[in-house]
Amino acid sequence: MEATLPLLILVLPLLMFLFLGLFGKFMSHKWAGIIGTAGMGVTMLMAYYTAYVYFFSGDFVGEDGTRLQYIVFNQDWLALWGNLTIKLGFLLDPISALMLVVITTISFMVHLYSNGYMRDHHGVWETGFQRFYAFLSLFSFSMLGLVVATNIFQMYIFWELVGASSYLLIGFYYTKPSAVSASKKAFIVTRFADLGFLIGILVLSFTTETFDFMSLTSAPVAGVENMYHVDASTARTMLETGAGQMFLGGSLMTWALVLIFMGGMGKSAMMPLHIWLPDAMEGPTPVSALIHAATMVVAGVYLVARLFPLFMINDALGGAALDIVTVVGALTAFYAAVVACTQLDIKRVLAFSTISQIAFMMVSLGVSRPEVHDNLGYMASMFHLFTHAMFKALLFLGAGALIHAVGSNDYTAMHGLRKRMPITHITFLVGCLAIAGIIPFSGFFSKDEILTACFGNSLTLSYVWMSMVAGLTAFYMFRLYYLIFWWKEHKVHEGHHAPKDQPWTMTLPLIILAVVATFAGFVPFGDLVTWNGHPHHGGINWMIASISLCVALLAIGLATIMYRKENPLPERMRHLFPNLWTWARNRFYFDELYMFITHKIIFNSICKPIAWFDRHIIDGTMDAFAAITNKASYAIRGLQSGNVQSYVWVYLIGAIVLGGGTVAVIFLFF
Repeated sequence: MEATLPLLILVLPLLMFLFLGLFGKFMSHKWAGIIGTAGMGVTMLMAYYTAYVYFFSGDFVGEDGTRLQYIVFNQDWLALWGNLTIKLGFLLDPISALMLVVITTISFMVHLYSNGYMRDHHGVWETGFQRFYAFLSLFSFSMLGLVVATNIFQMYIFWELVGASSYLLIGFYYTKPSAVSASKKAFIVTRFADLGFLIGILVLSFTTETFDFMSLTSAPVAGVENMYHVDASTARTMLETGAGQMFLGGSLMTWALVLIFMGGMGKSAMMPLHIWLPDAMEGPTPVSALIHAATMVVAGVYLVARLFPLFMINDALGGAALDIVTVVGALTAFYAAVVACTQLDIKRVLAFSTISQIAFMMVSLGVSRPEVHDNLGYMASMFHLFTHAMFKALLFLGAGALIHAVGSNDYTAMHGLRKRMPITHITFLVGCLAIAGIIPFSGFFSKDEILTACFGNSLTLSYVWMSMVAGLTAFYMFRLYYLIFWWKEHKVHEGHHAPKDQPWTMTLPLIILAVVATFAGFVPFGDLVTWNGHPHHGGINWMIASISLCVALLAIGLATIMYRKENPLPERMRHLFPNLWTWARNRFYFDELYMFITHKIIFNSICKPIAWFDRHIIDGTMDAFAAITNKASYAIRGLQSGNVQSYVWVYLIGAIVLGGGTVAVIFLFF
């Protein structure tokens, strides 16, 4: 494959960012939207063509049927020491080709949708509209650079660019204090996680002496090379380095992978680093769809998937990295699902839903083992990443259409909208059915694969737990659906417009994403994306699929009974479990816990004593030196008066003293 086309996939969004950022203020809002949308549309077509050539041309399939990794280009950038060289390149393989499709598709839909969302019902455009499109292009460039990185340090560079882009987009309404606070919160929390990521990179590169992904992921553990279908020579090297050196009870390889996973926890909002994502809903709704539903938050999943062979090596050597991924994912999935059942803000419901679904993908990677359906969990995780991107972007954009029509994020202002907004109603229902896992919608197929992987790994610990999470997902999504589109319709207040479906720029992306969310499950994903490039022909496990479908239908039935019509059941349930409701409504007080730790412990107990020591001891000592110097200078200032007579007298007295002293010494010794 020629390097020109893949290079343009990266360059075009960057050029759009520079062009709109520098010259956007000199053009109309309409033309800024057209140029930005057209640029992303061209990028999407190039990404589609690249993915098509990779998956279907046959040029990237080995003699044994394995899909090959292919480096389109890879240029040296910084040479450090030994074999450690930071390069900038473009790596094409199954998961990077998949992410090219996901990122450009969602980004284009968001660009098109924003042309309608970012102006009011009178046609007045949002202030800073051109700046908004410039930031969207910067984010798209950063995310694309992240997923095609040929080495982990290049990924880290674009990882930080993604964080900066997210900060700019969340804080787009910079005159709104809550948006500014949310952008800072997201930036600070993810920076702590990224510090762990950076340390993990340094430890990993120290033990393996490389940053390169192809070198890192082609080194299996000695003794199990047949299990991983890879060479054993480099395996022994890795065994003697990272896996053989111990630190605080764990190997350096385990520490490196756990620290790298810490970076993924921050980006993907895993507990306890999840607190930034719900507040990030303060940004424009298209930002929520682009960043916090389909692209940036899956970066953590992509990171674990990219380094998955290393995680398997670690597991084979008795390391706990994959187990940590599983436990963190399982706890986060359940926690976020419970909290989503109690939220009033529709974007926050979807935010916690995103956290839960991303955790689903993490669990799927964590339970993936060669002995369990040939690493079914890896394929299932990537499959769910693909389907979730489509139906969650659909749900967020649908929520944006509702907010744009009603003027509020609160579902209590939205009852009975199914008749007034039929297109939004149908497409939102499709998204709910998909995420609930109802056949034949896409979420059914990807969720079934994850549950099958969990079943093969551990019946009690993962399968039953994740089945409960799947049931909660169906319940809270249809709770949200009924509360928005059913119940008694609100009367339109005087002076307000009646809610209706939005312009075609907003409804067309909803329709397209609804179609994709309906049929994406029929994609033969096992033939396209697997951990080792070999096709996976597992098929649907109808026993597990039937159970999960029954669980989803029961949850939807319960939501229908409680929320289809206004009735006292929800209030009774709240009074039946008042403490659980209060805790879940307040996100189990994680934000308050962080505030207590930072303000009461860190600031008051640590920072204040340090500040006192700095002011009184350090500054006091320096101030004392300055005071003594000033006093001494004041005392001898007469010596530098500029009066010639004074200088003559001092000289005369000095000469007399010097002469008298000389005479005394001569007399004393002679």
